[in-house]
Amino acid sequence: MIENKKRIHMLDEIRGFAIICMIFHHAFLDVGDVLGLGWGYKVFDALCIVQPIFWAAFIIISGMCSRLSRNSVKRGIIVLVCGGVITLVTALIMPLLGFAGAEIYFGILHCLGICMIITGLLMPLIKKLDYRIGALISLIMFLFLYGIEGGKLCFGLINLPEGIYQYNFLAPLGFHNKSFHSADYFPILPWIFMFFFGSFVGKIAVDEKLPEAMYKKHSKFLSFVGRNSLWVYIAHQPILYAILFIAAVLISL
Repeated sequence: MIENKKRIHMLDEIRGFAIICMIFHHAFLDVGDVLGLGWGYKVFDALCIVQPIFWAAFIIISGMCSRLSRNSVKRGIIVLVCGGVITLVTALIMPLLGFAGAEIYFGILHCLGICMIITGLLMPLIKKLDYRIGALISLIMFLFLYGIEGGKLCFGLINLPEGIYQYNFLAPLGFHNKSFHSADYFPILPWIFMFFFGSFVGKIAVDEKLPEAMYKKHSKFLSFVGRNSLWVYIAHQPILYAILFIAAVLISL
C-alpha cells in the first residue's frame, strides 16, 4: 500500500466475501471429482450463473489495489509465480496421486499476475488519463470482448474467424480449441479490462474520497480473508481435497 493512506477495510471485506463464494462454488466441483457424486456437478453448473458477479468484484478490487500499490509489477510477478506453482501441482503432481481433470493452466492467479504486471507498466499513462473516461472505456471494452472465448464479440453481433481457435497456445488470451481444459480459467481478454476498470476507479481511493463507512472494519473474519486472499486461495483446494478424500475413505468403510 502507498504510505500514509487509510486502509479501506470494506475492500478487504468484499474481497474476502468474494473469495469465500469462489471456494464455496469450487467445493461442489470437487464433490463431483473426488466423491463421484453427480449432484455436485449440477450444483456447480447452476451456481455458474451468479459466480461472474463475485469474479468481477474480486478483479475490480484487485485493480483498485494496483492503484494503491507501491509496486504493482512486483506483486504481479509474485502472483504469477504462485499461479505457476498451482499449474505444476494440478497438472503434474495431482494426476500421479490419482486426481485427474483438475489441471489449471491459466486460472485466476495467472490472469491477475499478468494484469498486475501490465497495469504496473502502464500506470504512468493510466494516471494521466481522466479516471472517469478510462473507467468508461474499460467497461465498454470488457462488454465488447466478453464473448471472445466463444468466438463472439459485441454480444454475439460479430463472429470471429474459426482459424484463431485451432490452437491452444493462445488460450491465455481466450483463443483455444475444444481440446483445451483448465479447471479454473480466466483468459486475459476480456478480464484485463475489468482490472483496468478497477485501476481507474482506484483514483477515488487514492484521493480518499470513498464513503467514510468503507474505512471502518465491519467483519474481522472477512477482513482477514480479504487481506490474505492469495494464500487462502492457494490453500483452499488442498484442504477441500483432503476433506473430501477422507470423506470418501470413510464412506467406503
